[in-house]
This record gives sequence, structure tokens and C-alpha cells, in this order.
Amino acid sequence: MNSPLLYAILGAILAWVAMRLMMRRNQIKPEEAQRLVSEGALLVDVRTTTEFGSGHLPGAINVPLQDLAKRSVELEPKDQPIVVYCASGMRSRGARRVLQQAGFTAVSDLGAASRWR
Repeated sequence: MNSPLLYAILGAILAWVAMRLMMRRNQIKPEEAQRLVSEGALLVDVRTTTEFGSGHLPGAINVPLQDLAKRSVELEPKDQPIVVYCASGMRSRGARRVLQQAGFTAVSDLGAASRWR
């Protein structure tokens, strides 16, 4: 079958898989995130306050991604280990970048909350 629609669908699927693999490249394993948190790392949920209010990981604090740059002082000292997470991994990836650019040196990205297990 030489259908342009089939090629478009296959291309979209391959692009999605590649994106997911790239996102996971910089994420830590759930076991590592749990170890860090058990040793005192801050667990930061970067979803909206509404999302956080509907449920979050035990011990997490909520600093929505859109507020993170202006509220990063709340997460100091800058060498404090931090684990960020969100719903899918997109916002946590951005949060890690924002915090690193602000000078935080020990930021880990769990990705999606569902990975916590």
C-alpha cells in the first residue's frame, strides 16, 4: 500500500516515539527519585495549583512552572537536592532548565508523576 496517509501516520508515530525517548534521556529513574527524596531532597510538583489540589505525590510542594522563576528563592539553598515532576514530563523538563539557569546545582527530573509508582 503506497498511501500518503499511511506514510503520514507512520511519520507521526515515529516522531512521537523519538520525542518520548529524548525526554526520558534526562529523567532519573523512579527508584533514584525516591532515594533522593528519602535522603531529604525537595519534591516539587510543577503542575498548576488546580492539578496539585486534585492529587499529588506524598511530601510534594507545589510551585507551578509559570511561577517557578520568581519563586525559586523558596527552594534555596541552591545546592539543595530537588526532584521535579509534572503530569507528562514536559513541564518538569522545563522546570529543570529554569532552575539550572537560576544557579541550582542538584536538580533531577522525574518526569511524569505516574513514574513514581
